[in-house]
Amino acid sequence: MTSAEMIRSHGSLPSRIRLAARLLFASRAFDVLAVLAGLLLLAVQPMPAGTYTILYPFSGGSDGGKPTSRLILDAAGSLYGTTEGGGLGFGTVFELSPNGAGGWNETVLYSFAGGVDGSSPQHAGVIFDGAGNLYGTTRYGGSKNHGTVFKLTRAGNVWTKTVLHSFGGSKTEGCYPESGLIIDNLGNLYGTTHACGGTRGTVFEMSPSGGGNWTERIIYGVATSFAGLIMDAAGNIFGTSRDNKLFELSPNGSGGWNASVIHVFTGTPFDGGDPEGNLVFDNAGNLYGTTVHGGANGRGTVYKMSHGPSGWNEQLLYSFQCCSTTLHSPIGGVVLDASGNIYGTATLGAYYGGIFELVASKCAYFRFQRLVFPC
Repeated sequence: MTSAEMIRSHGSLPSRIRLAARLLFASRAFDVLAVLAGLLLLAVQPMPAGTYTILYPFSGGSDGGKPTSRLILDAAGSLYGTTEGGGLGFGTVFELSPNGAGGWNETVLYSFAGGVDGSSPQHAGVIFDGAGNLYGTTRYGGSKNHGTVFKLTRAGNVWTKTVLHSFGGSKTEGCYPESGLIIDNLGNLYGTTHACGGTRGTVFEMSPSGGGNWTERIIYGVATSFAGLIMDAAGNIFGTSRDNKLFELSPNGSGGWNASVIHVFTGTPFDGGDPEGNLVFDNAGNLYGTTVHGGANGRGTVYKMSHGPSGWNEQLLYSFQCCSTTLHSPIGGVVLDASGNIYGTATLGAYYGGIFELVASKCAYFRFQRLVFPC
């Protein structure tokens, strides 16, 4: 078998390229041309294209409009999310279900009425508890028009909404909640507000207090970003701020929380800036996120935080480039697949933004039609 044949038969594209590189340095002079021919054949082979499908186009009317939240998936394969507008004009909570014929059906579970009922769930999706109830936030509305925390309870095909808390906007509580909620194993809810609370924002806790009542308290004053919060298996909470901090809140064993800043983003050229994307853990407990700006080119980054003996350490996995033909300025965070590959969206570049993939590799850096980060 010639070197070129070995390359073409050697598994995936990255592994074939690595083999070609090894052969190039190890082969005798008369075989170099064969290796280069193999690389040329690889270069002209098309990468498999993905399929883009619109599952449901919102009309902006009674079905909702301007969805800005993340989606969640139930065991039946249905998707749940929110829209800022549409419905009665103040936003909706919706369900998107497979119809069994290759299509999807949208159902509005609740249309916000504005005023004390709440309005505009901006960047705020919904979450399930163990009983199948949905929880979320609205940026506006409530008794003081500073936002609400709500619960949707299902009975058959009917959902009933309850306002659990209306934010007052005082120094003792936040206002304008964004980015949704997380829930712990005791049923306590945690979220962020964009302002008030004596600072430029808060992390708050909602705890059941019996009789269907809930108690809200501020557990950290910080200029929170759109990233929202994430909780690890030990109950520690992580989030980012508009002043370029990544923070951790740890239970102190007495009902309170200890706050620490685990990283301060310093911006271009050696670090990211403006960490607005949501955070995600891998199975090893490493934390991943994005910054809108900063990095080697000032156009945003994907970063990884790893915990070691001396604390948390940051690694920049990718610095986005400029300009119109390449994606940059990621604001939506990332997700990971089982192989450790990273997927996300960038708001600018390629004319109207797009979806990117960072492919995990072992000490290699290949760019072709994918973005790839080094090990």
